[in-house]
Amino acid sequence: MDIPLISSSVQEEVKRRLAAVEQEHGVKILFCCESGSRAWGFASPDSDYDVRFIYVRPQDWYLSFDVETRKDVIEYPIVDEIDCSGWDLRKALYLFTRTNGALLEWLNSPIRYMERGDLAARLRSLAPQAINDVALCYHYSHMARNNAREHLGKAKVKMKKYFYVLRPLLAIRYIQAGRGIPPVEFEKLMDAVVPTEIKGDIEALLEQKRRTPEFGLGDRVEGIERFVTSEFESHNEQFKGQGRPDILEGKRVREALNEIFRNSVHSSWA
Repeated sequence: MDIPLISSSVQEEVKRRLAAVEQEHGVKILFCCESGSRAWGFASPDSDYDVRFIYVRPQDWYLSFDVETRKDVIEYPIVDEIDCSGWDLRKALYLFTRTNGALLEWLNSPIRYMERGDLAARLRSLAPQAINDVALCYHYSHMARNNAREHLGKAKVKMKKYFYVLRPLLAIRYIQAGRGIPPVEFEKLMDAVVPTEIKGDIEALLEQKRRTPEFGLGDRVEGIERFVTSEFESHNEQFKGQGRPDILEGKRVREALNEIFRNSVHSSWA
């Protein structure tokens, strides 16, 4: 699979590492994508590659009486700017029932290194019926508030952090406009819901980030900070609290996920 946004050398290295994961851990990788700034479309020239995958183990692993206590993630340290980690299939499906924002972004990433079988396609198809809008807004609100609290409102600002606040705020706007699951790509969010009065400021910042290897401290962008404050004020108390759906609801979705799980395990090791 050729991925124009990723150099051929990086693609080959990712492919090699995925094969090594399968060999070392005795798993099959069903889906692998790029997450983070490269998928969002505002990577700097020196940004890391955030490689994320979903894997499946042999059937007997899931039939073990202590499966609940077994490790369900695979993680590696960053080497040569490649950050590689993944979730077990069972964990991924559980997080799907919780409207996990990171998982939804993986599934809809524009940069996909591997897609085996129909797992990802079936989850993408099921998602519009299964997700909880409030839970997804809660996820994005939490992300935006944490980044704003830590990085904005200072005389000098880490300029890239504006995007880590703007993107989730625009995602909330997208959801509240009734458009469904927000697109992963930042520019698609901009085109859909960004106010005209701050579009120029954001576009200028975006262009600067894409061409600057060390996108460091800079002067505050007052227009963007006013927009951020206004959005937080408009949310008021909407997204505070637990913000998660009850996973005991939605029998049809649970049955669909059980069928997807069984099919993925059986077909991967047939």
